[in-house]
Amino acid sequence: MKKRLYNTVDRRILKAKMAKDTTPRTTVSFYQYFKILDPAAFRDELFEKFSKLGVLGRVYVAQEGINAQISLPSHQFDNFKHYLYGFEDLNGIRLNTAVADQNHSFYLLKIKVRNKIVADGLDDSTFNPADTGKYLDAQAFNQLTDDPKTILVDMRNHYESEVGHFEGAILPDVDTFREELQIAEDLLKEDKDKNLVMYCTGGIRCEKASAYMKHRGFKNVYHLEGGIIKYARDVKEQGISNKFKGVNFVFDERLAERISDDVIAKCHQCGEPFDLHTNCANVGCHILFIQCPSCKEKFENCCSVACQTITHLPEEEQKLIRKKERTERNIYKKGRFEVK
Repeated sequence: MKKRLYNTVDRRILKAKMAKDTTPRTTVSFYQYFKILDPAAFRDELFEKFSKLGVLGRVYVAQEGINAQISLPSHQFDNFKHYLYGFEDLNGIRLNTAVADQNHSFYLLKIKVRNKIVADGLDDSTFNPADTGKYLDAQAFNQLTDDPKTILVDMRNHYESEVGHFEGAILPDVDTFREELQIAEDLLKEDKDKNLVMYCTGGIRCEKASAYMKHRGFKNVYHLEGGIIKYARDVKEQGISNKFKGVNFVFDERLAERISDDVIAKCHQCGEPFDLHTNCANVGCHILFIQCPSCKEKFENCCSVACQTITHLPEEEQKLIRKKERTERNIYKKGRFEVK
């Protein structure tokens, strides 16, 4: 019988276990576009080895490459790096380590085979994804974005840029990356001769986007190497000016890394300055939104009085409600909110 290469333990148990675990862990993200002939077999090999190393997190594997956000025991980092670099196509890839690591970024390991490692909605056969824009390190990024002939575009979703972004960046009001590409192209169609600089969380979205924008006729395309994560680490280590304001939204249990002391967002319930996301405590809703400590106490970690009321019902009644009601999408829509 084939060994089960997936998690079989209840997530609540795993989450409680991780909360008590004091083992120092390092949060890492990495990606690489390269040809994988058998993604399923590659996925299984990774799962076995990662499990032995104590790796937790989310990994997507596709024929076009790998995209990973993980954490692992800090004492296993060198062993992990040695294993990963043992693959010819992964040897020497950039490993982005978290700026603000709280030790509990993930509590289980999920490795999934996907059609693409990022849902970009692009037909890769229509252009050359390898013909990417030029990388910018932190210092070069600061210099180029000071140029009035440069256009800076945030290639992330609205709920990411709402809590933190670079000064002067265009912030498209979108829910998904595939929307972002078309809107960015439309917004900039009259500026194809200017410097176009793009950035995202760790660099992967801009990798493909920069090639696409070159294909669409943009002459001078650049993207921030390693994204916000690497930029924040580099400006701190090199003592250069930090042009990022607020927090960097991350897709793990932490939900954010503090990059600057600036608070540029507001609580979605009372409108007070605040910039940390949470999920509604009503399991049937679970919407992602910004909630200050005062509203968290008032609404018991719920997004509304309606959801708060539901959480006080017996579990069986809550299950019946969940069967009847489905939320359209579990985020506050496109940066807009109503104070409740």
